[in-house]
Amino acid sequence: MGAAGDWAAQMRKILPPWVIEVVPNQASLGERAAEEFIQLADKELRTRSLFTVALAGGSTPQKMYFLLSEAHLSWDRIHFFWGDERCLPPEDEDSNYHMAYEALLKSISIPSENIHRIQGELPMEQAAQTYEEDLRVFFGTTTPRFGLILLGMGRDGHTASLFPGTSAANETSHWVTPVFHNVPPPPVVDRVTLTLPVLNAAAHILFLISGSEKAKILAKVLQSPIQPELFPVQAVKPVSGTLHWLVDQDAAAALPTKHPNYE
Repeated sequence: MGAAGDWAAQMRKILPPWVIEVVPNQASLGERAAEEFIQLADKELRTRSLFTVALAGGSTPQKMYFLLSEAHLSWDRIHFFWGDERCLPPEDEDSNYHMAYEALLKSISIPSENIHRIQGELPMEQAAQTYEEDLRVFFGTTTPRFGLILLGMGRDGHTASLFPGTSAANETSHWVTPVFHNVPPPPVVDRVTLTLPVLNAAAHILFLISGSEKAKILAKVLQSPIQPELFPVQAVKPVSGTLHWLVDQDAAAALPTKHPNYE
């Protein structure tokens, strides 16, 4: 079996059901991600009263958010949460909430009660506790099952704020956990993050990966043995949902070019 076949067999063990979709560039990644969001929202709202989404921070999803701000959706039936947050005031430019507000939320007609931000201006332990309480009020006592969770991946193999070598990646008793973050990647500030049990309960997870600086780590994450203590992103494995890697060509440069899961 060739390298591509070995990879495909390994990935079926890691991330079923999964697919990797490669698009030409970051702009087309944003366009395709917005299209995916709209399709999922439409499908979900045909059978359910609400569509629940956990947003990602960083620069990669920004184009997607701008495009969604022009979409005609039933925003009153969509509820936004966040996968993680920096412990910063909501007006800080490094706040994940701030980026989503500027790119999307301020431009759409959505009730304020549909926006469930992490209160990053609080100390991290208090912010984590408050966010978990908010989730329990909204979802009840069972683990939240988001309709969609958006995720990225750092050059160290982290996702959300689940960093290598930290206890957050091993947390299973809480839905939300504080993260003491004192090493790169920047900004070097404390964080609050959803935990793996919540991520893996999602109906759909969409990874957005862009840029040549992600190529080596993406290839390593997808082709190396499972080592979640080194690459927490490898532990994202939906229990009864789907996993979609949306990758631009720069980020996909080090991947094999032939395997069953390419689109």
